[in-house]
Amino acid sequence: MTEREENMAVTLQRRRFTLDEYHRMGEAGILGEDDRVELIEGEIVVMSTIGSRHAGAVARASHFFTTRLGGRAIVWPQNPVILRALTSEPQPDVVLLAPRADFYASSLPEPSDVLLLVEVADSSLLYDRRTKAPLYARAGVPEMWLLNLEADRVEVFRRPTARRYADVRSIGRDERFSPLAFPDLVVTLADLIG
Repeated sequence: MTEREENMAVTLQRRRFTLDEYHRMGEAGILGEDDRVELIEGEIVVMSTIGSRHAGAVARASHFFTTRLGGRAIVWPQNPVILRALTSEPQPDVVLLAPRADFYASSLPEPSDVLLLVEVADSSLLYDRRTKAPLYARAGVPEMWLLNLEADRVEVFRRPTARRYADVRSIGRDERFSPLAFPDLVVTLADLIG
């Protein structure tokens, strides 16, 4: 390609979608209930395939939180959370939500409803760390845990700012820690991933 041809090359533009357009695509059947997609800053993103280790970690973490917290939180596994100001509707692996009588049947949860958000990462580690963690911070999600299956660690993200989490810690298998919303709940990595 010559320099002149390079200068004349067409610049591709991305078409971003609103939350309403994204929902209408689902209602019209363009996006099916089984499609593994989420809306991230107006773009429809195909989610990673879930392997058995990832699925097991989601099931174990969901079971742990359900049995240990009882009615103190709603455990919301692999369901959407609306980040309206960021034109996003991710589907985190496990979310602890403030209790609500209708279990969020009348409207999907938003950041103000989130007590703790957990992502399980194996093949999605860099995406979760570089894209989703800053997104959740900008939305004001108070705490996010990234269960890093490859390194056998949990990364704890706290103190959201306008760009990222100001407090990030990496916790090993034998360390004990607690969610900010439930300081009485002592957790180890083994509790969450086995």
